[in-house]
Amino acid sequence: MTNKPHRNGRGLFLGALLGAVAGALLGRAAGSALFGAILGAVIGAAVLYRVNPGPWKRD
Repeated sequence: MTNKPHRNGRGLFLGALLGAVAGALLGRAAGSALFGAILGAVIGAAVLYRVNPGPWKRD
């Protein structure tokens, strides 16, 4: 049995949402809230899609 990498659609959505909010706040300080929100959404979605394990499968 091989270990599959943990990937999760809910993590993708949650990462995009949290990343957009955090990116907008940081981007506003840097001068462009829209660019910060877009960049934060992409980075947050990528990180949580890869890291968040999702539901446990117990045998």
